[in-house]
Amino acid sequence: WYWQKEKREPYVKFMEANYPPGFSYEDFGPLFTAEFFDPNQWADILKASGAKYVVLTSKHHEGFTLWGSKYSWTWNAVDVGPKRDLVAELATSVRNRTDLHFGLYHSLFEWFNPLFLEDTTNAFKTRKFPTSKSLPELYEIVTKYQPEIIWSDGDGNAPDTYWNSTGFLAWLYNDSPVRDTVVTNDRWGVGSICTHGGFYTCSDRYNPGHLLPHKWENCMTIDQRSWGYRRNAQLDDYLTIEDLVKQLVETVSCGGNLLMNIGPTHDGRIAVVFEERLRQMGAWLKVNGEAIYGTKPWRAQNDTVTPEVWYTFSPEEGKVNAIFLNWPVSGTLELGEPQAKLGETQVKLTGYKELLKWVALGEKGIVIALPQLTPKELPCQWGWTLQLMDVN
Repeated sequence: WYWQKEKREPYVKFMEANYPPGFSYEDFGPLFTAEFFDPNQWADILKASGAKYVVLTSKHHEGFTLWGSKYSWTWNAVDVGPKRDLVAELATSVRNRTDLHFGLYHSLFEWFNPLFLEDTTNAFKTRKFPTSKSLPELYEIVTKYQPEIIWSDGDGNAPDTYWNSTGFLAWLYNDSPVRDTVVTNDRWGVGSICTHGGFYTCSDRYNPGHLLPHKWENCMTIDQRSWGYRRNAQLDDYLTIEDLVKQLVETVSCGGNLLMNIGPTHDGRIAVVFEERLRQMGAWLKVNGEAIYGTKPWRAQNDTVTPEVWYTFSPEEGKVNAIFLNWPVSGTLELGEPQAKLGETQVKLTGYKELLKWVALGEKGIVIALPQLTPKELPCQWGWTLQLMDVN
């Protein structure tokens, strides 16, 4: 898009410097080889991240499908490049080796598809593209791979009536093989984003910092500058594990899910920097998962006194989780929100055995004495959870 349509200078120059004259986007097809793609290894890394679901980009805006779609002839991973059905392979590995829900991203429109461009010229009064390409693909992936998340994207500035989104969704929720388990997002045509859908995405990297009345998802990238893999990325471009834990905690406390994007390589690898971040996140969740999984937003999302403290609520145990991202130098943590009850409230540090001492601050607020621990004794390295039992 930047190179061919917008003709942005850095992209045009990059192509001129690194590829032969007359090189077209289609020429990338055979270069996408995926010879190192090991779906079992991917599944193991995804499981180790502590994630509960995965969404594979089955087709992006350039129309290349990662399965052998009969509606994308000679422009798919079975006919060109890897000569493999990458969707099927990953779906099988994820289902055999993990308990993750398997989801598929699918772009409604395609930047340069002649049928879509023709419909655009006709102000979407004709519907050649959705009827012959986009909709048949959606039915195909649902029937063939039975994904439990359909992550739709890219409305191409066309209304949902052009895409017949309501017709497809009615089938999906009533008659499809995943009708009882499937979840969808909110990108089904102009005007539907952030207003219709099982969960809202609102915009890429959406993190409002306050509670939303509807389930939502923060879909963001570990490489801050790209959704794909960049050979020329610098270490500074990648979010640190501290950044990622902060994103997760803020998101969950405000009622959202976190969808963390990684861009694999053309030869089918998850680069080690991404793998490290995913495994670090999994290590953090091993200790602090109770404050994340199955929680609901509490009456307060973040603390009023101490910054970088975020709350979640575990309804089954009736406990409040206060996740603090900075360990106080003083050894005591003051929280402005919880209302403690003398002789009843108990405070625990997740991953530490003994109960903590605390003092109430009048009507509202509590000061907690944290244990004196060496770095080796800390339950984890980047963000800690206090469990508050029996608070108002």
